[in-house]
Formats: sequence, C-alpha cells, structure tokens
Amino acid sequence: MTRMMKSCFVTLATLFLWQLEEGTEACSCIPSHPQQAFCNSDVVFRAKVIGAQVLNMGNDSFVNPFPSVKYDIKMMKMFKGPTGNIDAVYTASSSAPCGVSLDTNGEQYLITGRLEEDGTVHITLCNFFQQWDTLSNAQKLNLIQRYQTGCDCKITYCSSIPCMINGPAECLWTDFLTGSTEQARAYACIMRSDGSCSWYRNRIPSKAEH
Repeated sequence: MTRMMKSCFVTLATLFLWQLEEGTEACSCIPSHPQQAFCNSDVVFRAKVIGAQVLNMGNDSFVNPFPSVKYDIKMMKMFKGPTGNIDAVYTASSSAPCGVSLDTNGEQYLITGRLEEDGTVHITLCNFFQQWDTLSNAQKLNLIQRYQTGCDCKITYCSSIPCMINGPAECLWTDFLTGSTEQARAYACIMRSDGSCSWYRNRIPSKAEH
C-alpha cells in the first residue's frame, strides 16, 4: 500500500462512523469535514503523546465499565484555543462511549477537542484527530490560513444524489459520494466579499511543512 493510499484510508477512517466491539452499542458520529471540526471545536492543536494513565477505575462496590484515560502530551503548536499550555487530554477508555485510542510512543497528532470549565481538554471519536504526518500539506496550511475565515460558512454533507444546498453561504461536500478525499484533504470553504461561500484550493509550497 502506498503512503498516499494509507493517508486516504486514515482520513476516511476518521470521518466515517466507527464500529465497536461486539455486544456494545456503536458510537456513531455525523461525518465532519476537517474545517467543520476546526470551527466547532474549542481547541485545535498539534501535540506529541508521551504517556497514558487510566483513571476512575471504581471501588470494591462499583466497577466503572468506562473509566477515563488521561493522555500526557507535549504541546507543539496551538491553532485554536487558550494561550496557556495544555499538558493532557482526557477520553473514555472504551470506544463504546466514543473513547479515543492514541499511540503513546511519541507520535504527533492534530487534535480537536472540548475545553471544560476546569480547563481540561476532552476528546471523543466524534472529534477530528489524526497523525500529523498523514495530513496533507493543504490541510496543514489551512489550519493557519483558511479554516478560520470560513467558520461562518456551512459545509453540507452529501452521500447520495440529488445533493442540494439551501443558500449561497454553503459548500457542498461530496467526497463520500465520489469515493474521494479530495475536498477533505485539499480544500477549505471560504466566504467571499458578497457573503457567498465557495471551495478554495490552497496553493501548496514546493517543500512539505513539518
């Protein structure tokens, strides 16, 4: 399998619904374009995962079936969120309640999540998270150049014909219809001066961003 095929597979795996263990209720999520994930999240950042700890195991009279996992991280770059440093993210230990499993061998991820009132960051399978080196160059650039400018636009998901939009401030997302990942990996939906929205393909530099 080529690196490009692996990248496309990872993107589709992140966007599609997740199937869970036999005998449990599946965690289902509405497909979300990376830009939607950026706009709808409290925090978006690049981080290295350096450790994990299981929390809330329960006691002798009660065993928590879905304890929490604390992933220790080293912040690399904040794209959206507080100015302070984030040193951990929290998630459920099982995929049944949409818990996320991250590699703890120093792998770098792009992570989107929810910022709680106590300052902790929580992530689920319905958030967008992906290994940094599998992101396209366009996605990396759009994190700092384009996604934020299109947060007033609406990206409308389409999986079957006919595909319809309800107004000019919408971009039609057809990757699932075409079996492609092009719009997710290469495009941002941005607002024009007249208030309408359209897909924009970012210019890619000659050298990859690292």
